[in-house]
Amino acid sequence: MNSFYQTDIAANIMEAIAKEKKDMKVLNVMLLGKTGVGKSTLINNLFNERLAETGIGKPVTQDIRRYEKEGFPLVVYDTPGFELGGENAMNRLLDSVNSEIKKGYKSFDIEKSIHCILYCVSATSHRFEDIEVNFIKKFLDENKDVNIPVIIVITQALSKKDASELKSCIEAENLGVTQVIPVLAEDYEIDENTVIKANGLDNLADVIYEVIPEALKKTYVAVQKASLNLKVKKSHAIVVGAAASAAATGAVPIPIADAFVLVPEQVAMIASITNVFGFSLEKSAITAIVSATLGTAGTTVAGKTVVSSILKLIPGAGSVAGGAISGAVAAALTAALGEAYIGVMMAVAKGKLKIGDLSTSKGKKFITDAFKKALKLKRDSKGEPIEDAKDSKKE
Repeated sequence: MNSFYQTDIAANIMEAIAKEKKDMKVLNVMLLGKTGVGKSTLINNLFNERLAETGIGKPVTQDIRRYEKEGFPLVVYDTPGFELGGENAMNRLLDSVNSEIKKGYKSFDIEKSIHCILYCVSATSHRFEDIEVNFIKKFLDENKDVNIPVIIVITQALSKKDASELKSCIEAENLGVTQVIPVLAEDYEIDENTVIKANGLDNLADVIYEVIPEALKKTYVAVQKASLNLKVKKSHAIVVGAAASAAATGAVPIPIADAFVLVPEQVAMIASITNVFGFSLEKSAITAIVSATLGTAGTTVAGKTVVSSILKLIPGAGSVAGGAISGAVAAALTAALGEAYIGVMMAVAKGKLKIGDLSTSKGKKFITDAFKKALKLKRDSKGEPIEDAKDSKKE
């Protein structure tokens, strides 16, 4: 494979990644709750960027600070606890929160609106105080026209029993919140022999996904890191869409020499999956991925030629060598590339591979093996795997 084509495609992918990231709408999340309930720990473990760790937030009002990072489509609005100031502090905070929410709502700009509120209560407190009940009731009543989802997060849930009891206590108030979810945001070491593993964040991540506006779901899947399942599901949907586009392109069989017409779908697919996983990849890593797949496929993705030995890996496609690529073959190639790439991103997310490994022989072998395995799957005309009847009987 000519290195010029590999570098050129890698550059196109990098450009597509940057453009898609720039086009993502900004997600706005507000944190509420008493002082010391672990709001910063929660937000730093829920999202890719540790915004709350910086300690530097822009004052929005006397009671609200705004945390953001350039180039990262997430804004966190943090609020102080009001417990020490009693009723007056509660009312002042409520006025500040309501003002910020109404300002965004009246702007008719989705990027200026608050999309979700996380109200944090510590499980270690063993109680949900009347002042908190009153605050949430007043907030929901005064913002019923805006209809912002409020999720009560029971943080620092070291004891499942304590968290469950507090959850029941909160739910008994019938506040009308979206859900009450216990969470231990990060591992907690009791001693050198005992560690309570983090839990509940994936459940919280899934609930947030369900309640935020549709226009923000793409952004949310990319910026959150608590639910790998969300990223995988979104990525598979991207692959299905790209394979369908490739099938449509190949509906009128493409001469092998003109296979480069498939490149735009595949470039967009890889860029989208990269953004879903929220990784920042150097051009060298993208070039290595292109090299590992294109080298295997004899420039299948780049076009120009398709090596017959590779096409023979695709069930039912070996006969097209020297002829043309059908819609089914185009879909199968695209799906195989997409699924192999998802496998690479998952390996990085789980710590089995490092970003730096992608440009090494170890990383290239992983990518090549994943692509070959995906090519061998039997697929329908849309590129989706078909279960082998013989295999299913064995199971």
